[in-house]
Amino acid sequence: MTRSGSAFSVPVDPPPPGTPWTVLQLLRWSSSYLDEKGVPGSRLDAEHLLASILGMDRLQLYLHFDRPVSQRELERFKPLLLARARRKPIQYILGRTGFRELELKTDSRALIPRPETELLVEAVLERVRGWDVGGLRALDVGTGSGAIALSLALEGPFERVVGTDSSREALELAAENAEACTLQERVELRWGRAFDPVREGESYHVVVSNPPYVADGELEGLEPEVRDWEPREALAPGGDGLSVLRELVRGAGAVLEHGGLLALEVGSGQAEVVAEWLRGAPGFGVPVVLKDHSRHDRIVVASRTGALASDVNAGPPGERPAAS
Repeated sequence: MTRSGSAFSVPVDPPPPGTPWTVLQLLRWSSSYLDEKGVPGSRLDAEHLLASILGMDRLQLYLHFDRPVSQRELERFKPLLLARARRKPIQYILGRTGFRELELKTDSRALIPRPETELLVEAVLERVRGWDVGGLRALDVGTGSGAIALSLALEGPFERVVGTDSSREALELAAENAEACTLQERVELRWGRAFDPVREGESYHVVVSNPPYVADGELEGLEPEVRDWEPREALAPGGDGLSVLRELVRGAGAVLEHGGLLALEVGSGQAEVVAEWLRGAPGFGVPVVLKDHSRHDRIVVASRTGALASDVNAGPPGERPAAS
């Protein structure tokens, strides 16, 4: 019995011995198999996996439904399908994921870049594009795969972007992505926790971070793809999940230029807590809370007081100041 009940997921019998699978047969069987294993998006994942083996775009599969799948291709496909059935994230299986304008190498050394973090990048870019200031510098704390730092370097007006991480493995992945995206000359990567890698006398116009923020009590409720496969230290800092966010709010003022922007991704129920910290932090303006695609409070931004920009907190329609 399948979970989705779609016609595509109805099981099909394997072809007789000596008869190859067709693309359509293999997709239907694989989709049903993943569905029975509780894998969300089973049909889409089966398509991505098979397309990667056949060396074609996923949509091209629909033009080749009758194409036989060779034994060699089948042998390469099976371990990918089994890995997905074990709930290994498809991004780790394929080894890549799209993030805004980038195609990033993706593996278990760092979190999988997510759409919510694309909105974090957009929140920064919407503000700095209007600044009439040269030599802009950005600091991405906890860069992971490098998604934020590389996107800011590619799309933004930044002269320099520094990405830091406490995981050397994550920094290795970020360096590989920087080289693959030919951005290694514009993004500097440093090892260390929070603001420790910031050198004496350095300051930045933007500090941005997608830090670990999952509370210990929420870990077991996460999808297996996240809980069992992504690096725990990049997900959960321990306790209530707020420790790194607290550290970032406390330390940001010391490294931000006057008028500079602090932008943080936060977890469920954390936005107002972080906004309250910022209201009590010396030298910051009124924080603004932004929602993600699911209408959850996901991003908190605030500017350091000063004359860098006329209104750093101004934003597009639909934003709201954090409740006081």
